[in-house]
Amino acid sequence: MANHKSAEKRARQSIKRKARNSQKKAMVKTFEKNLIKGLEAKSKDLPELLKVYTQKAMAATSKGALRKETVSRKIGRLSARVHQALNK
Repeated sequence: MANHKSAEKRARQSIKRKARNSQKKAMVKTFEKNLIKGLEAKSKDLPELLKVYTQKAMAATSKGALRKETVSRKIGRLSARVHQALNK
């Protein structure tokens, strides 16, 4: 429990930020799942799915919800899989 007015405000802010960050993370995970499902189904719109996933993931990174290194690694691996699927 916060004892000072400023500590109470920081507690409120952290609750709001946690909710916002978890919402962004969930959104990115949803787009990642859609991309993986598209890969498994050999969908024709893989480039578009990859583009949307990349945009959403980098937006979450710029807002501080996800780490840049993690997102870059995932984008690299998924784009390699997409290019491999398109060249088959």
